Amino acid sequence: MLEQFPLEGMPRRLYSCTPSRLNSWLDCRRRYRFSYLDRPQPQKGPAWAHNSMGASVHNALAAWWREPYNRRTPAMASILLTNGWISEGFRDAEQSTRWRDHARGLVSGYVETLDPADEPVGVERTVATRTKTIAVSGRIDRLDRRGDELVVVDYKTGRRPLTQDDARGSLALAIYAIAASRVLRTPCHTVELHHLPTGEVVEWEHTDESLARHLSRAEEVALEAGEADERYRAGDTEAPFPPSPGPLCSWCDFRRHCPEGRTAAPDKLPWDALSDPS
Repeated sequence: MLEQFPLEGMPRRLYSCTPSRLNSWLDCRRRYRFSYLDRPQPQKGPAWAHNSMGASVHNALAAWWREPYNRRTPAMASILLTNGWISEGFRDAEQSTRWRDHARGLVSGYVETLDPADEPVGVERTVATRTKTIAVSGRIDRLDRRGDELVVVDYKTGRRPLTQDDARGSLALAIYAIAASRVLRTPCHTVELHHLPTGEVVEWEHTDESLARHLSRAEEVALEAGEADERYRAGDTEAPFPPSPGPLCSWCDFRRHCPEGRTAAPDKLPWDALSDPS
């Protein structure tokens, strides 16, 4: 039996999402369908080494803050990174070991810049909020308190240097700030990207108006995606989900299922996004 669309005048069901889901819709609607609608989900390609490295660093930093105060040292950060190292996607054990050692230096160097007594409000903190259109949730790498306000901190491990535009334009960071302020009843306007490879901290201070614009944008995206979801459940599995061929298709987990993506960009090996760590 085909699903019926809401009658005119009837309230729509809230679109439940994460910032990642919204960004997936914006990036490529076919990948969105593969990720969130097709069941069973199409088989993904192999793990990417740069994702393994990034996840290992994030996990180590989260674990470091969960250690007792007197154990929050650079040496402990190195130990946590080593113990939790994810080796998937690397060419061989030698490459994995080199990148593990490089990541140890990143986390130990980064925590040297932190005050272990400056307890965060949250680490890997899940926050959520809703409007008349969406119910959105996400997990913040770190949530700090600076004076009377909260600050959203997001760790980055990619090789590309970051700019203020990255922080200002991030839909995810803006949603995190809005949700954190509502959940904890504390103002939150500042978002920060902490780029471990360079040690740079890129900051943006939102206004109430700029946060409202991001939330409005999220609602617009959710409305489009939600309507496509309804069409999918009603049996239209292709029309609302065209591919967006381009250079990023080389890195798509679902590349093998997308002829347009394979034509648009060359194959990449799982470790090709890594540069020489030395």
